[in-house]
Amino acid sequence: MVIVFVLVASLVLAVVVTANWYVWRRLFRDTTSGPGLVRRAGAVLIAGGWFLAITALVAERAGAPFRLQQVLAWPGFLWLALSIYLLLAVLAGELVRPLLRRFLEHRARRTNQERRPATTAEQPTDSEPGPHAPAGATAPDSPAGRTPTASLSPGADGPQGNGSGAGTPAAAPREHAGDTPTAPASTAPVPAAPVSQAGGSGGAAAPGTAPTTASRTGDSGGVPVSGTAPAPASQPGRARCATAVHPQGDPAADTPEASPQPSPAAPPSPSRRLFVSRVVAGAAAAAAVGTVGYGTYGVLRGPKVKRVTVPLAKLPRAAHGYRIAVVSDVHLGPVLGRGFAQKVVDTINAAQPDLIAVVGDLVDGSVKDLGPAAAPLAQLRARHGSYFVTGNHEYFSGAEQWLEEIRRLGIAPLENARREMPYFDLAGVNDVAGEDEGQGPDFAKALGDRDTARACVLLAHQPVQIHDAVEHGVDLQLSGHTHGGQLWPGNIVASGANPTLAGLERYGDTQLYVSRGAGAWGPPTRVGAPSDITVIELASKQA
Repeated sequence: MVIVFVLVASLVLAVVVTANWYVWRRLFRDTTSGPGLVRRAGAVLIAGGWFLAITALVAERAGAPFRLQQVLAWPGFLWLALSIYLLLAVLAGELVRPLLRRFLEHRARRTNQERRPATTAEQPTDSEPGPHAPAGATAPDSPAGRTPTASLSPGADGPQGNGSGAGTPAAAPREHAGDTPTAPASTAPVPAAPVSQAGGSGGAAAPGTAPTTASRTGDSGGVPVSGTAPAPASQPGRARCATAVHPQGDPAADTPEASPQPSPAAPPSPSRRLFVSRVVAGAAAAAAVGTVGYGTYGVLRGPKVKRVTVPLAKLPRAAHGYRIAVVSDVHLGPVLGRGFAQKVVDTINAAQPDLIAVVGDLVDGSVKDLGPAAAPLAQLRARHGSYFVTGNHEYFSGAEQWLEEIRRLGIAPLENARREMPYFDLAGVNDVAGEDEGQGPDFAKALGDRDTARACVLLAHQPVQIHDAVEHGVDLQLSGHTHGGQLWPGNIVASGANPTLAGLERYGDTQLYVSRGAGAWGPPTRVGAPSDITVIELASKQA
């Protein structure tokens, strides 16, 4: 047995550790570009939250000083709820992650496709002169103004394409007889120099443009400035340039233009994968915090009244419309204290019931610590009184002491006992957790000698006790214990462990009603299982 317990505990521990590592990875590691403060803070947050949660549970069970329990309970128990919904939200994010990534990729492709035609339209075509071409310049593709490129087809040596030198830069074109051949273009920028002329004037090309050779019959030659292959003059005696030529006497003709300074580089934007991880992680954290916050608000606000009509075949006509207020699982403790108990009492009294049934799990702590918190229960008012049966948590908190305290508050405990009410029998049995203390349920003692012609209402904390109730001919069993699952999807687990999770169901001739409870155990949070105080209105079939 010990080996089985160790194996199960190890499996649970491995699952918890793996789940928390996964949450840390998605929320902190995948949303940062490298190790740093954020990742360390995330690890401390998750590990510290679980440390507080475990410490709070141990302190409550071990009977630590009540003030210490209160300090640990709020952050520790809230972390339990938050960790559940962080995990669920991150898992849900795995479905959204690829969809968001595909959406961003599709939008990026569409944006690129829209930009490409606009960029092409802005570029000058081969048949049009450049924006800086001087007036009258011949189009580059025209026969007279074609500009040779820096690299020609194999065997090209010049504009005529004769000679050898495949793949080499084209030689500068030769001018008319008597011209001086121009120097080949250099890839390195060369400062502009004035061109000597015989009886004429010349100018230097602006730096940064395609180099040209100012050539004229009788001139000494032109000096290429910078760029690629030199362009031949289209007419004898005049220099042609793809860019504007500074007029003579312009200061810019002798001074190279200052190149624009590059603007400071903007900080690199996060990659698409990092962006998607941050969006999904942020949404998951917001969803988890919002869910826990709303669920906690619902508990602290106090339970609402739920009304259910239950017909009983044996109920006399005079009892038609008889009201029983059912309250279970208040769980007064380090989190829910005196103020919460007062809300429960006020809600019950406002319903004006004929009888009040408290069906277990009233407290999570000793009479010494929680006596003042339970004091408002003395204000409960009903025409036929208030009755109480133990739940499993009473046996964790000192059942004998609490039974005495309950009597002192004016509530009658039904310890495997029965009371004959004016219209039906009211019975109560102890919780199954009392078996370890020799105080378990005894249906024979509570129901064995009753008049079966009278309707019988049984108070029993756990729904699993319905099977014994059916055997003893009970008409209606009132229970709690399940909390309706309290934290979705805990309802799946609770449904598997209980015959009825919440509400009214029939088992043969016996009906079972299960309340979701007024309070909460552990985290003061409910999700998908709102707290309630149920007013059962009995209906007679003879009415």
